[in-house]
Amino acid sequence: MQRASAVAAAALVLLAGILAGCASATQRSSREAQASVTHAVLVQHDPLAGLSFYVDPRRPSATQASELRAAGQTADAAAIERIAEQPTATWFTGSASVQAAVGAVTSKAQHAHRASLLVAYDIPGRDCGSFSAGGAPSPAAYRLWIKSFAAGIGERAATVILEPDAIAQALSGCAPGGSEQRYALLRYAIGVLKARPHASVYLDAGNPGWVNPADRLVGPLLRSGVSRADGFALNVANFYSTPTTIAYGSSLSRALHGAHFVIDTSRNGNGPEGAARDQLDWCNPPGRALGAVPSTDTANPLVDAYLWIKEPGTSDGSCRPGEPRAGQWWPQYALELALNSR
Repeated sequence: MQRASAVAAAALVLLAGILAGCASATQRSSREAQASVTHAVLVQHDPLAGLSFYVDPRRPSATQASELRAAGQTADAAAIERIAEQPTATWFTGSASVQAAVGAVTSKAQHAHRASLLVAYDIPGRDCGSFSAGGAPSPAAYRLWIKSFAAGIGERAATVILEPDAIAQALSGCAPGGSEQRYALLRYAIGVLKARPHASVYLDAGNPGWVNPADRLVGPLLRSGVSRADGFALNVANFYSTPTTIAYGSSLSRALHGAHFVIDTSRNGNGPEGAARDQLDWCNPPGRALGAVPSTDTANPLVDAYLWIKEPGTSDGSCRPGEPRAGQWWPQYALELALNSR
């Protein structure tokens, strides 16, 4: 009995050693995988350096400027032309014809010897049922949609801002099917888009006023495939000042070991509204102004570009009586933004 106990004890010691070795090997494997991910982020380059984006001459801002000039309102026309002259992103939501729609935009840009700036915005459960509610009806439908989106790009040059708000909303508890399902869809989308030879992808990471501290985003971004993207996007359709956003983005970049990012500067000239009078300071707030014009020359090695991702003058939603629905052109708001930026 004593010998048997000794043998059993020895066996337990051996088993513990084996398990410890397995655990150690597993930990090493996990560390190596993590190192691989962070290294992929660290060695990232700037795919937008020297790039010029397409300006659509038939945008609503251009039409508004023409109408104002025809009416003799030359000062207002000149103000709106400050919007019409800048490249802004084209947003794509659920549509069976998304391949043709993306193809039309990217073909025009290619013909003008420019790159296109696109927003993919069709994640299931989009916008938590708020003013921009919608999205693909299922994960399978989303995968088909993003494949069609990518096919529309083809071999043309395009920069894609991927799914504004999707990760931040998942962290806020809004992701039908669960956050991991959403992260998997984003990971899939990045893989499909990056298979296109001249496509760059920036995964949306919210804004400085949403998820704090910024390093709360690290795990979700990595699980969503940011290491396979070209970086992340900040301040999309929001109003935080460029210095504030750079500080936030730099903190997040450090946690991601050097990931690059882009900033939406379309409406951040006066910063955010401040104390919200009606808790809708993100939705058509008054008194805002145009921000820095789009440029890939940011004088910051981490910031690949200042972009106008949200076209100034496009409504955020029917937030208050009389305001247009989300995505609709709002001439009065466009003019206010332009006049306030002088």
